[in-house]
Amino acid sequence: MQRLDIGHLRTSFFLREFSSFFDVFLESVDVPKIDSAKKNMRKSRAANIRNRAQRANLRTVLKKAKAPDATADTRLEATSLLDRAARKGLIHKNTAARHKSRMARSKAKA
Repeated sequence: MQRLDIGHLRTSFFLREFSSFFDVFLESVDVPKIDSAKKNMRKSRAANIRNRAQRANLRTVLKKAKAPDATADTRLEATSLLDRAARKGLIHKNTAARHKSRMARSKAKA
């Protein structure tokens, strides 16, 4: 089962390997003077990177589950990841329900 989070990877790895991709988000930002605002900026930047990776992983799993040759295990994994993403606030709960409904309908058609 694939993980929905990337907590086991170091953020510095992402910044080093994908620095050109994230430069858009990391540059041209005025650094605040207040310590709590600095901390909040660090937290939101880390959350942004984490959420992007999780959303990309979710899209990959959904693409595999929607393929015509997808197995029941693949669809089950996609369903559980959709539920978890909705529970964690990564996507809206109605979006998760819509994806699950469409997967079920396509399975019933086949």
